[in-house]
Amino acid sequence: MKAVTCVELGPADRLELQDVPDPIAGPGEVVIDVHAAALNFPDTLIIQGKYQFQPELPFTPGGEAAGIVSAVGEGVADVTVGSRVLSVGIHGAFAEKWAVPATTLMPMPEHLTYVEAAAFGLTYGTSYYALKQRANLQAGETLLVLGAAGGVGASAVELGKAMGATVIAAASTEEKLAFATDMGADHTINYVDGDLRSGIKELTDGRGVDVVYDPVGGDYSEAALRSMAWNGRFLVIGFASGTIPSIPLNLALLKGVSVVGVFWGSWVGKDPAASAENFAELFGMVAEERLHPRVTDVYPLADYEAAYGALTGRRARGKVVLTV
Repeated sequence: MKAVTCVELGPADRLELQDVPDPIAGPGEVVIDVHAAALNFPDTLIIQGKYQFQPELPFTPGGEAAGIVSAVGEGVADVTVGSRVLSVGIHGAFAEKWAVPATTLMPMPEHLTYVEAAAFGLTYGTSYYALKQRANLQAGETLLVLGAAGGVGASAVELGKAMGATVIAAASTEEKLAFATDMGADHTINYVDGDLRSGIKELTDGRGVDVVYDPVGGDYSEAALRSMAWNGRFLVIGFASGTIPSIPLNLALLKGVSVVGVFWGSWVGKDPAASAENFAELFGMVAEERLHPRVTDVYPLADYEAAYGALTGRRARGKVVLTV
């Protein structure tokens, strides 16, 4: 089979498309014939040796995909060949076939295409856990989403609206803000051409925002924290800007806010029952047409380098997906 292979750590131009042996479903595993696989920010880190979990070289990157079960290993009783599924893992998805633990499978919602399903699990799973379990977002509260046109950002905008919040989307270009508006944002702020704090103050009549969703880091994190309402919750999602900010902790004291870390992948392993409940609710929102995952950048598997470039260059809106 064809697989994108990381033979040495570094940028995407060091990856290779290779012929490798087909995977075999071991005990407790299934093999998925991959139809679509999505890129996420961790995929840019893992090929450089900068992620929390690092597989041995050589390896195939890619942490989520959708497709059809083609083989079932020993001890797997509740999955059948031919099932349409999606799965989220650490690596291995950027290939024609992917062997995964059966416990990572989720039935693919019939309302989604393979491309949409591949792009759903990690971003919506992360954002729903962040807003529901970590922030306890309530209807009527105000949510600020930084990087609102990116994969997790766009899902946070849509989920915030579905949960009854007033959503302020912040991004770096008018094109990205238009995309966030299409995802349901009530207000937008261009934090490159304008001032983030002034924009928040104007939109909230000086009160500030209740929840900040920050997958960007860098220069805008402190400005967002300074613009929070009393009893606010600041969600630390990631650092797509490449810079981990150093925020004065006295701000948390003075503003009465909580700075809350969001590590969805670790939580899923610690509380799989709650994660399954979250996805049941998410799939219900899809069936009710309250959620509409957007994929604007689709590439064939052989164009993996261009797909990585769309993500690392922060040009993409929504998710970037490879099709097989």
